[in-house]
Parts: sequence; C-alpha cells; structure tokens
Amino acid sequence: MRLPYPIAVVATFVLAVVLCLFGAGYAVTSVEDSSERAVRRALSLQGFEWAEVEADGLRVVLTGMAPDEATRFSAITVAGTEVDASRVIDEMEVEPTADLEPPRFSAEILRNDSGISIIGLIPTNTDRDELVQSLKSLDPSARVADLMETADYPAPSGWDIAISYAVQALSQLPRAKVSASAGLVKITAIADSPEDKTRLEQELTRAAPPSLRIGLSISAPRPVITPFTLRFLIDDSGSRFDACSAQDEAARDRIVAAARRAGLTGAVTCTIGLGVPSPNWARAAELSIAALAELGQGSVTISDADITLVARQGTDHALFDRVVGELENSLPEVFALHAVLPEPEMAQAVGTPEFTATLSPEGLVQMRGRVGDETLREMADSYARAAFGSDAVYMATRVAPDLPADWPVRVLASLEALSYLHNGAATVTPDAVILSGTSHREDAKAEIARVLSARLGDAKDFTLLVTYEAPPKPVDSKPAPEECEARIAEVQERNKITFEPGSATVSAGSLDAINQIADILRECGQIRLEIQGHTDSQGREEMNQKLSQSRAQSILNELRARRVLTSSFAAVGYGETQPIADNDTEEGREQNRRIEFRLIRPEPVEPEETGLEALENTDAAAGQDGAANQTGNAPESDAEDQ
Repeated sequence: MRLPYPIAVVATFVLAVVLCLFGAGYAVTSVEDSSERAVRRALSLQGFEWAEVEADGLRVVLTGMAPDEATRFSAITVAGTEVDASRVIDEMEVEPTADLEPPRFSAEILRNDSGISIIGLIPTNTDRDELVQSLKSLDPSARVADLMETADYPAPSGWDIAISYAVQALSQLPRAKVSASAGLVKITAIADSPEDKTRLEQELTRAAPPSLRIGLSISAPRPVITPFTLRFLIDDSGSRFDACSAQDEAARDRIVAAARRAGLTGAVTCTIGLGVPSPNWARAAELSIAALAELGQGSVTISDADITLVARQGTDHALFDRVVGELENSLPEVFALHAVLPEPEMAQAVGTPEFTATLSPEGLVQMRGRVGDETLREMADSYARAAFGSDAVYMATRVAPDLPADWPVRVLASLEALSYLHNGAATVTPDAVILSGTSHREDAKAEIARVLSARLGDAKDFTLLVTYEAPPKPVDSKPAPEECEARIAEVQERNKITFEPGSATVSAGSLDAINQIADILRECGQIRLEIQGHTDSQGREEMNQKLSQSRAQSILNELRARRVLTSSFAAVGYGETQPIADNDTEEGREQNRRIEFRLIRPEPVEPEETGLEALENTDAAAGQDGAANQTGNAPESDAEDQ
C-alpha cells in the first residue's frame, strides 16, 4: 500500500533530521575524543602528567594542581599548540608557594665633595630615616641622595652591625666608597698622604667588631713635586742622594741603577710624584750621574729642566771640558746644562761676611751675622717669627755694606730651609749655603734641596748635612697591632699556654704567661684579635673541635677576669684542622696542641664599578653627548693620566 504523499514527505524529513542528529553527535564525539587525546599526549610528552584533560564539545578544559605559576602557563601553551588556544579553558590550580629565599641586602655609600649618595636594597624594618639622618650628620652642609629600595624580609644576621660600622667609617673618610652587606663591609678611599693612609688603616681596623669582615683599599695620591728635583753628590765620604724624584717606578729604578754604578750603597729613598718636566727625566738623570762619576767628585743638581754640574775643586780642565761637552750633546731636548769648575781657593780676607741662624731642639732661633740693610733685617725677623713663633726668635744681626746682590735671597732661603729641621744651623757666605742638623721628617733633605734649588737658581752651590731622627713616640701612644701580635708570640715562645689533660682548665704553670699577655693587651688598647684553639688528631674530630673552642673561650674568660677589654676579641676553635707539625709523633702532637693570638686583618678589595658609579658614569656620558650635540662635534676622549 502506497503511503499518501504528505505522509511520505514528513517521514522523509523526520528520517533526515534523525540522521543529521546522529551524524552531528558522532562528529562532536569524534572531535572531543581526538582533541582530548592530542592534548593529553602533548602534555605527557612535556612531563605534565599532573594535568587532567576533559573535552566538552569544542572546549578543552585543563584541571589539576600545577607546582608553580610558570609550569601552569607552560601547560596552557602546550595545549594551545594542539587545538585553537581560544578553545583551551584553564581550571588548573597552583600549589601554595613555599617561603621565598630572602634577597641579598646591600648598600653602597659614596661620599665626595659633591655630597653623599646611598643606593641599594635594605630590609623594611631598617630605620631608613635614621640612616639618612646619620649620613647627614657627617656633613650638615652636604646633600644626601637616597636611592634605596626596601624588601619586606627580616634583616639578616650581621646587617645592623655592618651598616653601623659603614657610617662610622665614613665619618673619617671625606672621599670614599663603602659597600655594606650582612657581615661584610668593603671600603675604597683616598688618603691625603701615605702617613694618613697608614693611620686610617689602623683606626678602621681597630674600630671594626670582631664578627665583621672588612676589606680596605685605601690609596694615597702621588705628591705634586715642585720643582721636580734631583741632587746627587760624590765626596770623600762616598756617593749619596740629597734629593731624588721620579715620575714612575721604571724611572726610579733607572735612576737608582745609575747611582749604584756611580758608587751608591745602602738604601735609597726616591719619591715618585707628579710634575716631571719631561718624559726623558730618567735619561737626563742617568747621563748627569754618569758624568759626575767620571769627574770623580762633586755634585749634580737637576731642578725641573735646569742641570747644574759642580766639579770638585782641582779637577783637570781637559777632563772637565770633555765630560761637559759629551753631556751637553747627549742630554735630551728641553734640559739645559750649567757646569761649574771652582777656581782654586785664595786666602780669604779677614772679615768674610757671614749670616748664621741656629735652631735649638726647644724651637728657639738665634740669628747672628750680617745683613745688607734694615729692610732685610726686618724681613728676616718677620719670616722667622712666622715660621718658628713670635716668642722663639732672637735677632742679633748687624747691618753691613758691600754684601753680594743676592744676599737677601740667600738669607731668606736659609731660614726657609731651617724650618724643615728639628734642630740645626744654617750658614750663609758669599760662596755657599750650608745647612746642618737633624729632622723628624724622612723627606726633609729632599724638600730642602728643592727649596734651595728653586730659590738660589743655577750655579749656586749648597751643602746639606742633614740626618733623619725618628720622632719620639707620644707618651699615650699605643703600639701598632702587628707589634702587639709579635710581643704575644714572644711570650708564648718562652712559656707555652697549656691545659689540664682533656679539659679547658688552664694549667697553673701557664697563668704567668696569661698575666704577661694581659699586660700587653691592656697597653695595646682595642685591637681586633682572634684567640685560636688547636688540638692534635687523637680522638674524634667532633670532640677535638669542641675542646679547642672551649679552650679558646677559656683564655678569653681569663683575659676578661684580668680587666682586659675584649669587645673586639673573638674565640674560635679549629680542632685538628690546622696542624703545624706531624701528628704521628708525640713531639708533633705537643706542638699542635696550642693557643694562638692572631690579628683579624682586613681583606683585599678588588676595584669594581658599583651601581652608584654606573649611574654617575651614565649621567656624565649623557652630559658629554648633550654638549657634543650642541656644538655639533663628537666628544673627544681624555687620556687617563697616571
């Protein structure tokens, strides 16, 4: 039976709908299964097994517990490579993050004539305002640039001590860079002189707490020598320098080698400084010293580019002429030679004019002899009172006519030279200036030679009979830390510190040694000292370590009981780790069982550019670029002058 046409149409339409629904469902299921399998396989290959994948139509849902945020993001990225990223639905969670490691806290402080700058990362609980105020108190007129950042973490051990010491050290250093971190402070600074450098190193080392490691790099600039002077003499007593200057170590070595060839013996002091008139200074000095050595005796004085060669009286004229001629032709350009061959002495007339000034060890000055006029007498009196004190000068000179024209210059130059002495005398005659005496300054002879060379000029001879005498130590001065360490070692050589067997109790026979060490430490004052305990290798290593620590602490307690200030001392046990003898013999083991007193010395500091200096260099470079753009020219680089 045939179905009616309308019914057949409806049935066909219903069947088509059913087939479409079945086909669409199959297609969706197929897409879901293929997407889920592809994403799961990709995640597994990348090691993300913890991630669960569930397809919901075109949506791909990721679930699971990611170990961290970065891993979660990586999983999403991997899924996005297999299906369209817009279909990926992130429902993953991230495991709670464990406590992060605290950052490294540090601060760099730069102080110079422009002010004080501080940059770095500091803990939030550090009193920032108090730190800035402590820096302002160093110089109320200076500007303090605060470039610090903070992090909310507790301050590490040793941080507060380091910051406090950094500010304390900076109070003595007007030009310095101080880098502070937990338990460590590095200082790079410039001192005004070598003496100031030594003083600062000692004071900064003494002031540092024993638990704080410090690094010191303090440099003293080369002195500016004016005039640049060298004076070398050969006489009956041998060869010697009255003054020696060089522009660098290589030039100094060449000059000293030339002097050795000319007969110089013993130690030599040759100042390295700035102000050399020519890079050929060392060559000119070598030639001049060699010429003097060939003449036999006399003196050669180089003041800047002027060379004065004075031969010994009685030198053969032919030899003098040949040596001077060869020297003139060999000298580098710029240098000018003035050679003098003294005439034979004639009987001096009675009443040869003379001016004498004497300086007593108490600082009293007496001036006797002749001056050309009243003006010179007043000038000499005023100069002496200014140099030695208004109440320390006695004037007993007389005005005499017919003195040499350069007499005033020679008199005033002799007084200036006398001011470098502790005690002595200056004598002026028409032919010479003679200065004799002692000085507490090691460079006094060189400075006097420079003064007389500059004041008297070429062809004027002078004689220096000046010796160095170490200044007496102030009554309240403390010995150097190195001296204290050496004295303690001497005490221990005579009487070793020993203990009762297997204990930290000091033996009765060692109490006298501890008493002597306590006396030395009281005299030395506050020094950074480590009291070290050492044992032999018998027994367990852990027990030896504990025993050595207990013995070191016992010595520290003994010193405290004797009223020694021990705030800068540390007691450290090293156990059996630092033997000084063979532990296989009884004699060796006895040597290894010991107490040592060692200074805590600063660490060397390697120069490096800090973040603060990088900012300053960037600003300077920007300023140079700006200036170049204004002028239309590229900035020229400056050669570094060493």
